[in-house]
Amino acid sequence: MRIVFMGTPSFALPSLEELLKHFEVVGVITQQDKPAGRGQKLTPPPVKEYALMKGLKCFQPESKGEIYSIVKELKPQCVVVVAYGRILPKEVLELPNFGCINLHASLLPKYRGASPIQRSLLAGDPLTGNSVMLMDEGMDTGPVLLRQVIKIQEEDNYQTLSEKLAKEGAKLLIQALKGWFRGEIKPKPQKGPATYAPPVSKEELRICWKASAQSVINRIRAFYPNAYCFNIKGERLKILKAKKVEGLEGEEGQILDNKRLVVACGEGAVEILELVNQKGKRVSGEEFLRGYRGDFLL
Repeated sequence: MRIVFMGTPSFALPSLEELLKHFEVVGVITQQDKPAGRGQKLTPPPVKEYALMKGLKCFQPESKGEIYSIVKELKPQCVVVVAYGRILPKEVLELPNFGCINLHASLLPKYRGASPIQRSLLAGDPLTGNSVMLMDEGMDTGPVLLRQVIKIQEEDNYQTLSEKLAKEGAKLLIQALKGWFRGEIKPKPQKGPATYAPPVSKEELRICWKASAQSVINRIRAFYPNAYCFNIKGERLKILKAKKVEGLEGEEGQILDNKRLVVACGEGAVEILELVNQKGKRVSGEEFLRGYRGDFLL
């Protein structure tokens, strides 16, 4: 079976690895190189790096017209999409005999859109999962081939949950494709209320101490490792891990313990266990507190 794979971030790599074991991947389409890091050096996406390492044909089209031309030239029987990051035009969806199949990291129709993993953690959901669907012109609105439910562990954050969903989703994808190609699986329309998972904005990354302790923890987990607050000098601190603390209260943002970094929230308090300080060093809450000359975090 001739497959064209479309994906961009590291989340897509396990799926591409599995596809190479089972099918003929005739080409890989990914997004453009982008500036990254402090030096803003032009950096290729993880899928491009992996594709080139494996000797695969790799394309980075800038327009929908280019995508159409590439897919038409490669003549795939199916296009597989995993976190590509762009909506495909109808003309591309209609090219392959077996359509375009997408792996999406949520239990559709919940969390359609760009940030399903972050939104499930931010909401404090106990369960999430993967959906393999036949794509249509809408955003994650196509009928579903297979789904799997995955429990969100208390210690999960965006990184760990992404890795888990990517690994399990790759297996589900292969199972769905084989069943679809053999005619053993029929697409089923999505059922239930739909929700939207918009791209994460910069404003969402800042911790608001007026929120409840659980909401603060959910934000830290959802946006790991980029959730942040400020010290009293206005210097940014990235908060990596925290836990709820019972029986302590205070003014929002107030540090409530002189040995542990316990911070009051609008409801309850959290202990910050790990953070990146203003110098960019990863430290424990206790280490940070030993050198901090303030009573609040902002």
